[in-house]
Amino acid sequence: MLEVLSLKLGAFGLDISDLSLKIVKLKKWKNFLGLSCFWEEKIPAGIIEEGEIKNEDSLVKILKENLHKVRKGKLKTNYVIASLPEEKAFLQVIQLPKMGDEELRGAVLFEAENYIPLPISDVYIDFQVVPPLYNHLDHLDVLIAALPRKIIDSYVSVLKKSGLQPKVLEIESLAIGRALVKNGVSPFSTLLIDLGATKTSFIIFSGSSVRFTSSIPVSSQNFTDAIARALKIHGKDAEELKVKYGLAEKEHKEGLEIFEALIPSFTDLVEQIKTHLYYYQGHAQHEHLSPNGKGVAKILLSGGGANLKGLSSLLAAELKIPVEIGNPWVNILPEPLKEIPELHFDKSLSYTTALGLALRGIKET
Repeated sequence: MLEVLSLKLGAFGLDISDLSLKIVKLKKWKNFLGLSCFWEEKIPAGIIEEGEIKNEDSLVKILKENLHKVRKGKLKTNYVIASLPEEKAFLQVIQLPKMGDEELRGAVLFEAENYIPLPISDVYIDFQVVPPLYNHLDHLDVLIAALPRKIIDSYVSVLKKSGLQPKVLEIESLAIGRALVKNGVSPFSTLLIDLGATKTSFIIFSGSSVRFTSSIPVSSQNFTDAIARALKIHGKDAEELKVKYGLAEKEHKEGLEIFEALIPSFTDLVEQIKTHLYYYQGHAQHEHLSPNGKGVAKILLSGGGANLKGLSSLLAAELKIPVEIGNPWVNILPEPLKEIPELHFDKSLSYTTALGLALRGIKET
């Protein structure tokens, strides 16, 4: 999860979600990093549901077929850093008194029972000490990550049956944070919102670590479905109209119809964000130690849904927090560049998790 194996060999990033798999391999380029190869393939509905693999054989077949296609190009390694589903993960930052390494593991396992709603025997637990915020050094901040054993075992099984060697399995939120937060450090709390096809992930990053995560079923697909229902059209046509107008084209009759169709889903998203921000402010211990007490100061959007026209400006207006489109290349490309020609910036937003995984792979080489 945080670390499964530590092999000093190059690895590619593999993001597996309910409806797609994405592959990214980075390369060292002069004093910077570059894109070696990327790939995306749809996964038929039902093979993976809410992060749980329902049909292992079908997923292995799809993965093998696509690895064969990519290997005709620049993917020459079997080592992989793969994602684990956010909706199945339990991630928590806890504070513990300062202690030695041997004591720490026992203390973490003991405290974990207070945060994980499953028997400890049914989950894999990993943890790492993260630098404390605001120079309060009288305690340890410890990031705990846990997932059900059956979930991790199924992903490992699929990877190995596909001829891959898992180097690291990592929760999606950690990869997203690595991709979007410049140099891996944020002096203030930043909310990362990853809008995917089947879910939206909320990730609060502060200091040099993820501090809070959650996911909700409001997704990019919900916006498409809302248009299809309102206009009584097919999903493909609804997707095209969503991309064309989004929430920003109200001057035209058709644009106004799209806007009105999207407002209920947008309102739901806003209320969910407010609820999670309120919960975080009330439960994050380190926020009470903040010298300014301002909480989340900025929001970064990623995922394919981040491209919805007008979304960032409307969210900023509703939440009274600055909202920007995240840059998943910020820790990869030279400062003047924002995209690599082969992978357009708008498209790369849907590769944020895969890019974060690949970034770990190349930096550990």
